[in-house]
Amino acid sequence: MTSPPSICDRPILVTAAHGKTGRRVASRLTAAGHAVRAGSRSGDPRFDWTDPTTWPGAVDSVRAAYLAYQPDLALPGAREAVTGVAAALVERGVQRAVLLSGRGEPLAQECEHAFLDLIPTGTVVRCAFFHQNFSEGAFAQTVIEGVLALPGAPERGEPFVDAEDIADVIVAALTASHAEYQGRVLELTGPRVVPLAEAAGILGDAFGRPVKYHQVTGPEFAAGAESMGLPADEAQGLADVFVDLFDGRNSATTSTVADVLGRPARSLEDFAAAAAAGGAWSRA
Repeated sequence: MTSPPSICDRPILVTAAHGKTGRRVASRLTAAGHAVRAGSRSGDPRFDWTDPTTWPGAVDSVRAAYLAYQPDLALPGAREAVTGVAAALVERGVQRAVLLSGRGEPLAQECEHAFLDLIPTGTVVRCAFFHQNFSEGAFAQTVIEGVLALPGAPERGEPFVDAEDIADVIVAALTASHAEYQGRVLELTGPRVVPLAEAAGILGDAFGRPVKYHQVTGPEFAAGAESMGLPADEAQGLADVFVDLFDGRNSATTSTVADVLGRPARSLEDFAAAAAAGGAWSRA
């Protein structure tokens, strides 16, 4: 008779496994010898944040989980989905889980509280705006076209953070042999606050073409996002989030990346240089 797998042999569930952070987390865990269950609509078992019938199968027999709700924790339905998956984990005795969250988002923080109420030993990783938002997905094309358009004043600053640093922190929280990160909110930023107009210049300098910053209204941003393929309700929801995010509320840095990883957070300049060298903004 075959014995059930020990806790160490069970996989770690990584949701949004093909996303900016999910695929980096999965890759790091696999490289370190951990079994990974890729939680996605094409996974086996399948995982879909919008389909509660997929949640039990995805969380069965896992020993830990990384929860990255898409498109954003501040949008309608996020709290219900996150607490639904968290409850399924609790029912199966899973005590190690990490929730990705956004900085400066009150609705996202409500999700954080609900998550930690259900899994007190969990960890929230609350992040500033990702570097990789400029090189992966819809923003990459606008950068190629020489425009960075966001609903924030040009002088407003954001301490952009790198998805590679985020993934390293998440893996540390998922696999630590001690309880240092349990029950905590780890707020991640880059090393300095970068004004939005300066960020456009940094991106342009990195790949050798001018990138101009354009301040847009919330409705203009929503229209642009919708034209890139987002459903109208998601586009409007993200516009509302971004209007809030770039009002100056996030104009401060934290030392959390360095505290957890023992090295400095990656700068926007270093990210942009590496992304350009890797062909992130190639027209080909």
